[in-house]
Parts: sequence; structure tokens; C-alpha cells
Amino acid sequence: MTKEQILEAIENMTVLELSELVKAMEEKFGVSAAAPVAVAAAAPAAAAEAAEEKTEFDVILQSAGEKKINVIKVVRELTSLGLKEAKELVDNAPSPVKEGVSKEVAEETKAKLEEAGATVEIK
Repeated sequence: MTKEQILEAIENMTVLELSELVKAMEEKFGVSAAAPVAVAAAAPAAAAEAAEEKTEFDVILQSAGEKKINVIKVVRELTSLGLKEAKELVDNAPSPVKEGVSKEVAEETKAKLEEAGATVEIK
């Protein structure tokens, strides 16, 4: 098969079939399709910087609300997490969605999550 034929076959698959294909590829090749999640560590100088204007913000999902599926979709879109990881993040709320981002990104993320029905806090 050529690359084009493979891509065409994938293009014609349902979401469930794609999910099963990814899982099979992960098992066969011992890899994960999920992007690694970076965890920001607090630096000792953070206390000194607190007096200055805050430039990095954390977006914390407090609850998914009534529309949990929509919130999971938005979390996947914003974080590039896989379905399982995004669901776990939403199920384990309160949990950070984005950490160490600019004020603009934090507010944009909050707006998208709230539009989906979630309760969000920026710290």
C-alpha cells in the first residue's frame, strides 16, 4: 500500500475504528499517542517574583458541570491529550488544564471551557 492509500483508508474510518487502530498501534509498537503533559515546578525565586506583576497563570478545571462530554472535547482540543487522559482529567476535577501560560491564553482557555459548561478558575 502507498501512503496515499493508507491515508485514504484512515480517512474513511469511523471514530471508533480510529480509536481501535490507535490502540492496536500503541500495543504493537509499544508507544503512546498521548502528548506528554509538562508539570511546572515552583522555583525558589517565585516568592520574590510574587511582588511583581504575575505573568504566568494556571487554568484549573473546578467541575465539568452538566455537559461533561463537551468539556472533555474542549480539554482534548486545548491540551492534545487522548480521550482517556482528557476524561481522567475532567473526572478528577479540580485539576489543572494548563499551567504557566500567559494571561491571554489563560483567559481564552477559561472562556472555551466555560462555553462548554465547565466551572474554571485562573490562579
